[in-house]
Amino acid sequence: MAVTRTLPTLLSRGVRRDHADRLTRLDVPVGLSADLGCDAVGVPARYGFRLLGRTPSNGCVFADSNWWWWLVPAGSDLDLTWPLPSHYARGARVPAPDARLILRPEGPSVYTPPIPLYLMACQLTGTAPLWPAGAGGAARR
Repeated sequence: MAVTRTLPTLLSRGVRRDHADRLTRLDVPVGLSADLGCDAVGVPARYGFRLLGRTPSNGCVFADSNWWWWLVPAGSDLDLTWPLPSHYARGARVPAPDARLILRPEGPSVYTPPIPLYLMACQLTGTAPLWPAGAGGAARR
């Protein structure tokens, strides 16, 4: 006997499969909005709980047995080099077809603040943060 799933059942699980390139889009939970667009930052599952516990505020977090993914505002990779083995996914389209929502934010924001997440990812991976030249510096005359 073949088991089939309806589209609403698949979509209700928080992911949408994009067959064109075999990526899964992590969907914002019903009732929340992502006005700034969505990207995602993933880390191997072995870092998941440690990163979750170290970030001061978490938005939506998705996971499967291999990777954990945090939603961040679109463009959170601008001028940042996310440390390996983390993975930055534009459009929150990730190579994790079985990822499921494991943490829903307590507040209205679906986003994890990207700078604290970046710093914690650098710390966990033993990588020095790389800031663009002149970032945070006073303007020169």
